[in-house]
Amino acid sequence: MTRGPVLLTPGPLTTHRDTRRAMLRDWGSRDDAFITMTADLRRRLPKIAGAEQTHVAVPLQGSGTFAVEAAIATLVPRSGKLLVLVNGAYGERMVSIASRLGLTVAAERWAEDQAVEAARVDSLLAADPGITDVAVVHCETTSGLLNPLDAVASVVGRRGRRLLVDAMSSFGALPIGLGSGSSLMASSNKCLEGVPGIAFVLAERSAIAAAKGNCASLSLDLHEQWRGFEANGQWRFTPPVQVVAALVAALDRLDREGGPAARLRRYGENFDVLSTGMARLGFSPFLAPALQAPIIATFHAPREPWYDFAAFSEALADRGFVIYPGKLTRAESFRIGCIGALGAADMRRFVKAAQTALAGMRLLRRPVGVSEGHASARCSSGSRST
Repeated sequence: MTRGPVLLTPGPLTTHRDTRRAMLRDWGSRDDAFITMTADLRRRLPKIAGAEQTHVAVPLQGSGTFAVEAAIATLVPRSGKLLVLVNGAYGERMVSIASRLGLTVAAERWAEDQAVEAARVDSLLAADPGITDVAVVHCETTSGLLNPLDAVASVVGRRGRRLLVDAMSSFGALPIGLGSGSSLMASSNKCLEGVPGIAFVLAERSAIAAAKGNCASLSLDLHEQWRGFEANGQWRFTPPVQVVAALVAALDRLDREGGPAARLRRYGENFDVLSTGMARLGFSPFLAPALQAPIIATFHAPREPWYDFAAFSEALADRGFVIYPGKLTRAESFRIGCIGALGAADMRRFVKAAQTALAGMRLLRRPVGVSEGHASARCSSGSRST
């Protein structure tokens, strides 16, 4: 199979040919072979979080947001109150979802370059006994920031509340432990290195069993979806059969690689090559090193008259690399994913392509009368944080 462009994005991302090859077969959604495949998928997903004894996997058709909305709609009681811990766009999205669902929701916000503080969460829970559930993003895809999940989970558990964890950008690589009262939402197309089209919730068995009637939506009702799987192993509505097959193949590759710990090491190597190379080119990272997960790196845009993200990304696309613009609210930036079926050699090729793209931009946009040497000097000294 011909390899397409290298996707240095938060997902969809570059997949291995074995994963893509798995989609070449057609499956009947009610065939025994596909039902067995679905059962295998549901068995394996909780094991990644070490939660196979306590949690069940409930897959859904759709993107990760489908799983987040389904989890909030099903697992948060209509009479409950959800506290969302926000330091990026995906925390804000959970606030929006809960509001649209008509739930009582409160948001506690931090700056986009600051981690959630467990001590502040503790104080909020102590002050408001009406809060029944807390939601947090583990790795905020907006920036690549890693929130202190263990500390937050400890506080929430000690206060007797339930925890919803958006683990879209962490599940399959970063360590995640699901304790009592915790549920997790993730998708196929990030650290698991599958293709888009499936999201899933790892819900505590007792919690989802008690959630009957909570969800006002037919298609996003996790309890009914779970009951369907338990009853006959089938999806309630037409499943993305090829995407299921691709995800199972991707899980096989995760096992062969050595599991999440080995995958995290590879992503860490990717990040190290990227961050070193981008620093050499004059780019400033958005996050302090202590907050940065080796999943997604956000860089400040150069404050130079010749720089334009659209031109930069187009030049990179011409060289076979796709990157995303930033999603920050207060700083011009762009994001580069370190995840997918990629290695350090791919990141070195990207840094070289970025160097070439920047050189071309400087030449094209150089003011009349400014020599190439002067323009290069301005680039190396002018990239700084805002």
